[in-house]
Amino acid sequence: MIEQVIIAGTGPAGYTAAIYTARANLRPLVIEGTEPGGQLMITTEVENFPGFETGVNGPQLMDAMRKQAERFGARFRPGRVQAVNLQTFPFRLVTEEEEFQCLSFIVATGASARMLGLETERKLMGHGLSTCATCDGFFFRDKEVLVVGGGDSAMEEANFLTKYARRVWVVHRREALRATRIMQDRALRNPKIEFIWDTTVRELHDVDAGSVTSVTLENVKTRETRRMPIDGVFLAIGHDPNTGFLKGELAMDEQGYLLTHGASTRTDIEGVFAAGDVMDPVYRQAITAAGTGCRAAIDCDHYLEALKEKYTNRTWDELAEGSDARQKA
Repeated sequence: MIEQVIIAGTGPAGYTAAIYTARANLRPLVIEGTEPGGQLMITTEVENFPGFETGVNGPQLMDAMRKQAERFGARFRPGRVQAVNLQTFPFRLVTEEEEFQCLSFIVATGASARMLGLETERKLMGHGLSTCATCDGFFFRDKEVLVVGGGDSAMEEANFLTKYARRVWVVHRREALRATRIMQDRALRNPKIEFIWDTTVRELHDVDAGSVTSVTLENVKTRETRRMPIDGVFLAIGHDPNTGFLKGELAMDEQGYLLTHGASTRTDIEGVFAAGDVMDPVYRQAITAAGTGCRAAIDCDHYLEALKEKYTNRTWDELAEGSDARQKA
């Protein structure tokens, strides 16, 4: 059987695309990925998603989206898309255990924040450790927080956090920032931001307390370590779009983000669409991801409607069954 549409990924973008394509009677098949629900599954409280006056638990929001998609007929399959062939039609997708064919494909595999590689990170994520100041800065009003990084993202995060935090420390492993001059100047002039140079974070504390209470810092030149009390840590060392399995198949920028055409979600291959953080290096919010998931589903529906017009009813049915109906139409 050839699926009308397959969606890879189950964060806000993937779930929203599933809701819209299911309501369009496309019976989408959703391949969940390695972390069903995406980054919101490790977010304890979401206060900026519209419709939840007092906030909503991240896993609760993702579970509600999934159930809504299932209600309209979306089907979910565990696994991760490991390889694709988008040069043939129907498209071919391969997971750990299965191979699929589809007439259209929505990529919503997201982007993963770069981590420090510490065992304590996963245990403290959402409990004083964050990768998104816009999402979580509000929770650190009148607190002292630490930002790790030296690029534009780190400077932007640090400046944003000064709206809430009493003091923001920026820890950078070099003696000079990598950020653009204008972003450096904004941070260096901000009286609430202080810099700790030539330093890395060696450990996060305290897992037993259930939240970040301090960090262990190490000077990369002297190798001296010290423990610094802190209320929160924000990692701003970049994101990696989850597009490795698409290398050589779809056009992407130098960072690996998928390129789309103008305001649409169309990629350089007709019938393949991108939604969420996998194509958005700028906003990276749950609501913007959901918005692009909606757009991708609508773009996909229009594409399939146009495709169907090329065939008679008989050849369309044959195509859905897997025969080479294009030669007969």
